[in-house]
Order: sequence, then structure tokens, then C-alpha cells
Amino acid sequence: MPWVSPRWPLPTVWQGWDAFVYRVPASAFDADDPAWSQVVREDYHSELAVMRTPAMDSVFTAVRRLLLVNRRRQAGARRGLIISGPATTGKTTTMMALGRSFHLADARQLPGQAERRPVLFISVPPAATPKMLVSEFARFLGMPVTDRLNQTQITGAVCDLLGELGTQLVLIDDVLGTQLVLIDDVHLLDTQRRAGAETSDQLKYLGERIPATFVYSAIDIETSSLLSRVRGAQIAGRFKLFRHRPLAYATEQDRAVWNDLVRAMENLLRLRAHRTGTLVKHAAYLHARTAGRIGSLSHLIREAALIAITEGTERITKQLLAEVELDAAAEAQARPSRPARRT
Repeated sequence: MPWVSPRWPLPTVWQGWDAFVYRVPASAFDADDPAWSQVVREDYHSELAVMRTPAMDSVFTAVRRLLLVNRRRQAGARRGLIISGPATTGKTTTMMALGRSFHLADARQLPGQAERRPVLFISVPPAATPKMLVSEFARFLGMPVTDRLNQTQITGAVCDLLGELGTQLVLIDDVLGTQLVLIDDVHLLDTQRRAGAETSDQLKYLGERIPATFVYSAIDIETSSLLSRVRGAQIAGRFKLFRHRPLAYATEQDRAVWNDLVRAMENLLRLRAHRTGTLVKHAAYLHARTAGRIGSLSHLIREAALIAITEGTERITKQLLAEVELDAAAEAQARPSRPARRT
């Protein structure tokens, strides 16, 4: 069967996370395969595969070391990692790839234990309160939360359940003997407001109660209130900070990394008239357009491919790339002049 666009729940619930982890990569058919309809090819190009980057490798290494440090720590605050950087640089993508790799490694070592929850993936709700935050933990685990339950009751139930799972895991004499908790968008916590400060305290409490290694991602957390004052000093004293920067293009090594990324994305294209090597030829232009932001690069190539399919040209040119409107952050930093946009 040709590639079919998948549909599953969000990864912030267990069923969605499980589907994300065990999803089989799509087989890319030849562009001229008559069984591959235009609609299915459009779906394929709207969701090109995630490319491995040096930043991912660095985060993976940092977390593996933290897992070793935390493995025998039964109580108190464990060491964690904050992935911080500008928008669209791939922070959430890196964190999800980390969780998937850890989850699959855990499943290989301990097969046939479907009840295990080695990884939790949580996104901080806007204007979060402590009850809203811990309810996200409960929702991921499939625990029923009713209006009659207060914050303390939900927190206790979540910590007890994860404590049981953590106990099973801590007894294993291996790096996989610790759970991994991934929390996205922590920059939404404004500790200068009461609700944000109390939610930050709730995160600290969960970190002490749950036998897990916590990884946060945030947009430019260094400039947020989360690391300021007394509460911020506690977080800063327990978390390493990894700066997830846009990819540079200054040195020969920088250019090689960027060119390899562009080449890998181009090899995924299934356009009937596209000339292989075109995108790599314009790698410097692509870097200037996207300011080295992986999310912006992915958007640019995917939208250009979809235009090429829907308009029948079946190829990506520099002219077509120039006509694609990108996110405001990338457009604000784009250096070359471009012709008028399509409508």
C-alpha cells in the first residue's frame, strides 16, 4: 500500500505518545508510481521525516549522563536539563526524539511489559495553575480527574502511581532504571504572577516526589522570570542549561552540517521533475532565508514541494523558494531581497 497520512491522539496522552514511539516510518514510493495518488503524495510531503542534528546528539549525551547521576537517588531533587532557544529551532522536536529513543531502548531491554510508562510528555497549559499542571500528568496517564478532586488529591494520586512505576524501574541496575519526564513550553510559567509562582513550586514538588529525570524545553528561558529570584535560583541550581541555537553557516564545518541537513531533506522529496542537488546548490540561500532555523527550513521545503505538486511543475527552484512566505521570525532575519509573494 502507498504511504497514508497517519491520524492519532496528541502525544500528551499515553495513547498518542505510544503511537508516536512505535510508528513505522513511511516507505517512500517512486514519484511516478501510479498507485501513489496526488492526495497521498501531498500528505507525504506535508510531513517529511525529522532529521538528526548535532544538537540532538548533544542533548542525548547530556541526558544519558543525567540518568546515570540520578539512577540511585531515591529522594530529593534530581538533576535535570532545560533545552532553551529561539522559536522554530527544533527544541520540541529534539525533546520528542529523545523521549522516543529512550522509550524504545527501555522496551528492548524489558520486552512484554506494556504497563510500563518509562516516558511522560507534558505540555504546560497557558496561564497554568498547579491543579492544571498536575492534571496534565493525570491526563497523560489516563487517570480520571473530576471537579470534586482538589489539587492535593490529584498530586498524591499521580505521585503514588508514578512512584510505583519508578520503584519497579529503580531496581534495575541499568541506565534505564529511571523514568524520563519531558515538559514542553515551561516559558509559559510567569513566576511574577501568583499562579505561575505556585505552579513553579508544584513542578519542584513533583521533581522531588517522582523518581524521574526531568527535561524542560522553553523559548529563551534565560530572559524569563522562571530563573529569577529565590524560586529561579532553586531551578538554576538543579538544572543544566542547553542552548538550542539556530545552525550557523560561518565555518567550513558549519556549512558541512547545514549542507548535509539540506541534502537529507532533498533526498526525501518525491517530485517527478525535480533535479537532485538543486536544494544543496542553494544551501547558502536557504540558510539566509531561514536564519539557520530547522523549523523554518522544514516549512520552506515542504510548502515549496506542495506548491510544485498542486501547480503541476513537480520541481523546486530558487524562484519558487523565494515566493514562499515563512514565519515572521525567519522573514525578519532574511537577508536577500525576494520577488513579490504569491497569493
